[in-house]
Amino acid sequence: ISGMEFLSCIPGSIGGAVKMNSGCYGSEISKVLVSIKVIDKEGKEREIKKSEIKFDYRNANLNPNDIILSVTLKGSTCSKQLISKKQDEYIKRKKDTQPSQIKTGGSTFKNNNDKKAWKLIKESGCDKFYVGDAKISDKHCNFFLNEGRAKASDIEKLINKVKKEVYLKTGVKLELEIKIIGDEK
Repeated sequence: ISGMEFLSCIPGSIGGAVKMNSGCYGSEISKVLVSIKVIDKEGKEREIKKSEIKFDYRNANLNPNDIILSVTLKGSTCSKQLISKKQDEYIKRKKDTQPSQIKTGGSTFKNNNDKKAWKLIKESGCDKFYVGDAKISDKHCNFFLNEGRAKASDIEKLINKVKKEVYLKTGVKLELEIKIIGDEK
């Protein structure tokens, strides 16, 4: 089944992929989604069809209290060799351009309509910023790393430092692609 090869480059869960409309290399989950099954906080299960969901860049207008139980996707038929080749190309491209096998939350900021987040970070001179053991990847400056003992608060301080500097230099307000859960401590 083809059309979902890009998912081999997306870390996390399928539920998170739907909530974030995850994607890469010109594809995103909304392009292959048929429906989802959710459970609400009262324990009621229901199916939501794709047509009932408004998808945007890295967002879906789902109730934040609903838990996604299952996802139905639709692909197309293709030879195993072509699917494998496409997956290998995506994985190689990702390894060549993004940090891997290290502590990172993934792509930190959403791309702006006019410019990619990494480019705004680099052009604003933020690519060498750090807070304690939280630093920006040398390989891709939209990836923030834990170099050893960084706390979540160090990562958040680094994020805020970059947001502020990019805004001062470019007038662009960077928007987080990652989700921060909990309170800063």
